[in-house]
Amino acid sequence: MKIEKDWIMLRKSIILLAIALFIIRLNEVQGQIVKDADGNAYPSVSIGKQIWMAENLKTTKFNDGTPIALVTADKAWKTVTTPAYCWLNNDLNNKDVYGALYNWFTVDTKKLCPKGWHVPTDAEWSTMITFLGDIRVAGDKLKETGDAHWKNTLDIGTNEFGFTALPAGMRQYTGVFPVFAKSYAVFWSSTQSAKELAWNRGLYFSTSNVYKGSEGKNCGFSVRCIKD
Repeated sequence: MKIEKDWIMLRKSIILLAIALFIIRLNEVQGQIVKDADGNAYPSVSIGKQIWMAENLKTTKFNDGTPIALVTADKAWKTVTTPAYCWLNNDLNNKDVYGALYNWFTVDTKKLCPKGWHVPTDAEWSTMITFLGDIRVAGDKLKETGDAHWKNTLDIGTNEFGFTALPAGMRQYTGVFPVFAKSYAVFWSSTQSAKELAWNRGLYFSTSNVYKGSEGKNCGFSVRCIKD
């Protein structure tokens, strides 16, 4: 009997130790800070088995130190077929809150995210959304809570995993910033959908849905990096 009790106690101790180590590891992951080539620091969060940055990327350099072109003029943005970025409404004051908007040519270099991280594929976005439930409920779980940035009264974000999606808007392929830009967030994937198009994911202020879109590569969207 004593041997059996000792064995039960040992098993309990092993289980408790495993739980403690898991919690420690989770806290390490949740608290991990990542820096880009400009020195901007980003917190990270775990969603399922994936580790995501908890803020939009705002680097002006690739991870090898090469500068990314800042394109402000509408006509230049419309015609550029090389990597480029801008700030929402061409206002530098939007940098710290909303991050940068990048065209897909920037994403396609595979050097936009810090080393050890990458722009998520379409499949990786789908994995995350499936973990959160489905496309009908995942949006609210990703959005920042409250109305400091999401000016909504119809649908409230819960931010259950700390992803803190913000309505950073977009830049259209024409180079124009929509007047209702702060009603939604759009994120690039690294996956092409056609020769001139690439997949993205979008959130809108008045719904809990996550929308999958296929847009022109010269659109300007936000980028969230995922750990390799």
